[in-house]
Amino acid sequence: MTALLIILAAIVLLVIGYVGYGSWLAKQWGIDPTRKTPAVEMEDGVDYVAAPAPVLMGHHFSSIAGAGPINGPIQASVFGWVPVFLWCIIGGIFFGGLQDFGSLFASIRNEGKSVGEIIKSSMGRRAQKLFTIFALLVLILVIASFVNVVAGTFFTAADAEVTLGIVKNPTGNQTTAMVSVLFIVMAIIYGILTNRFGLKTLPATIIGICGIIVSVIIGLNFGIAIGRLGWIVLIGVYITIASLLPVWIMLQPRDYLSSFLLYGMMILAVLGIVSSAFRGNVQFTIPAFTGWNTARGPLFPTLFITVACGACSGFHSLISTGTSSKQLATEKDAKVIGYGSMLIESALGIVSLIAVGMVFEKYTAGEFGSPSAAFAGGIALMFGGEESGIYNTIYALLTLAVSVFALTSLDTGTRLSRFMFSELFLREDEATYKDATGARKFLAHPLVGTSFMVIVGCILGGLSLSQIWGLFGAANQLLAGIALLAVAAWLGQVGKNNKMFYIPMTFMLVATLCSLIITIKNKIVMVGGGAAAWGDWFQLIFAAAMAVLAVVLVVEGIQTFKKQAKRA
Repeated sequence: MTALLIILAAIVLLVIGYVGYGSWLAKQWGIDPTRKTPAVEMEDGVDYVAAPAPVLMGHHFSSIAGAGPINGPIQASVFGWVPVFLWCIIGGIFFGGLQDFGSLFASIRNEGKSVGEIIKSSMGRRAQKLFTIFALLVLILVIASFVNVVAGTFFTAADAEVTLGIVKNPTGNQTTAMVSVLFIVMAIIYGILTNRFGLKTLPATIIGICGIIVSVIIGLNFGIAIGRLGWIVLIGVYITIASLLPVWIMLQPRDYLSSFLLYGMMILAVLGIVSSAFRGNVQFTIPAFTGWNTARGPLFPTLFITVACGACSGFHSLISTGTSSKQLATEKDAKVIGYGSMLIESALGIVSLIAVGMVFEKYTAGEFGSPSAAFAGGIALMFGGEESGIYNTIYALLTLAVSVFALTSLDTGTRLSRFMFSELFLREDEATYKDATGARKFLAHPLVGTSFMVIVGCILGGLSLSQIWGLFGAANQLLAGIALLAVAAWLGQVGKNNKMFYIPMTFMLVATLCSLIITIKNKIVMVGGGAAAWGDWFQLIFAAAMAVLAVVLVVEGIQTFKKQAKRA
């Protein structure tokens, strides 16, 4: 019954936050449904493509979700369910939702430009360049983390020596691989039907859902077996191609169709929670609070870094300003896309917390290979024992859903890398790489930036997830603090209320800088003791670089706020 009360309380509080605080923010900033958006004014058929609200919701939600709201809360569950629950709710409403909504709004009022470009307008070109470098470092970690996650959900130990094979009676991972590949085919078909043959959203959606069902049936009977390295290479090739294609061919339709898996997964989880509450077949066993210090570290700042996407994520600001703002058909949809999606993700974080609570002893004993496996196992257990057919089917479907969301984040993250890598080498009077000259023209070329980011990300993706995730969490949350600072500075420049940003911005910056300092200190000790591997050196250098960049940007932000205060 504890699990049922937790999910009901979360739903009520998040709905109140959306209706109350979300509407207040929209009023404060002046959301105007009659104003034309960049997707309408600057439509180019490649990146600026207005999408119906359900389709854009699917893209945005699938992209921001990824594996973050599943991995983060499950790893943080060692602190107890109460701290994780509170941070998912409070963080989602007052931190993450504020950042996502604010970033989307600032971008649509700045021609759909990125956070870096928004920073340039309020804090100057140097701050913009520093932010772009910082964001690219974070995106490398995003690509590395999710390449690792996706390859892990496609690959099984038995596939280690396999070059390529189609197998009958597949394992859950082989099923996931097959269905994910078929998903890509379905997305291309959907994009062509809606954008080249003019098929309306509803009939196209029905066809798409039928295609998903067929894909799952095929995947449950036939799987793909490839070694882990092979999957990393194939994933790298796929995300490179997907990031360069027009959004209507792959990004929009794939993310939209993927969102139905996510909605279905959450509905299935809620049904399982209700069922287990009344049948008593499985119990929620996470303690309410385990203490201020655990094996993962002290509650502050560790909890707020680990939960990550379930409460607040800097990656969301890049998506809001990189792809979603270029597809928003009307400002009236900004609240549900920007703010609503974040609150749904917080709800997913609570669902993940409940899922691991059903298998908590096994999870802490290391019986699950990953948080995603614990998530799938916890929900599947609500419907039947581990040897039952329904357990295996639900486990496979949930593993598929996690993989699909991680792959959508990879698609979007790689496209964002393309945008920002080019911005780094272009002058103010140059719109695209074609306007540049010499080496800058080469470096700003979309294929060059994409290839560089994918190659580096895939190489790092070969590291263990634990090595990447800890650094990704700190970098991601630090990016959130800087994004909050950037939007607050822009709002102040245009004369709108930005005071709601001060506490979230300060808290995120302090927490994440503390986390990076702890990481730097620990790695220096390891280096001094001669026990550091190359992965430790990588984390040390990466953490130090991000900390320095963040401090410089914070100083620039403080100077901007002082100037604005004098003008007021």
